[in-house]
Amino acid sequence: MANFLDIIEWFDDSGEEIVHRIPESGSAETKFGSQLVVRPSQAAVFFRDGQAMDVFGEGRHTLSTQNIPLLTKFLTKMVGFGEKSPFRVEVVFINLKTFTKFKWGTKEPVPFRDAQLGVVRLRAFGNFVMRVKDPSLFVNKIVGTMGRFTTEDIEGYLRDIIMSRFNDLLGEHLKSV
Repeated sequence: MANFLDIIEWFDDSGEEIVHRIPESGSAETKFGSQLVVRPSQAAVFFRDGQAMDVFGEGRHTLSTQNIPLLTKFLTKMVGFGEKSPFRVEVVFINLKTFTKFKWGTKEPVPFRDAQLGVVRLRAFGNFVMRVKDPSLFVNKIVGTMGRFTTEDIEGYLRDIIMSRFNDLLGEHLKSV
């Protein structure tokens, strides 16, 4: 006999988790009538066979043919299941809060040819914040199939983007410091 997910929810006790997948690997059986609990500052994306089916916002959602139209269409027309039949899904919860404790900086001084001073060595540093704007896009393009994705996982990636843009700015737009 299969175990069904009757209540699907996620709590982030650490405050550092951006994405949490249920189950963390593979997929689980659930059925129409199950409850999906999405907390404030969260979104939940339903996936089937690697494809995002629907995105849910804050609240308690009873899974039905009305609120999962893409998945329902797939199950009834392609597979032949009825409304109460079980289906295998992954649910990815995304934390939508603004994460604020990120820092960036040059690892070493960056040589810059100043129009008046010649070659100078510059250092730069600062803070940045991050917030997920499009949950489905973020999961598909950045997170992939990882079961968990934390601030530590994204920090290096974003820091590299900032440093790349900083170097572009120095080379293309500045003539003198």
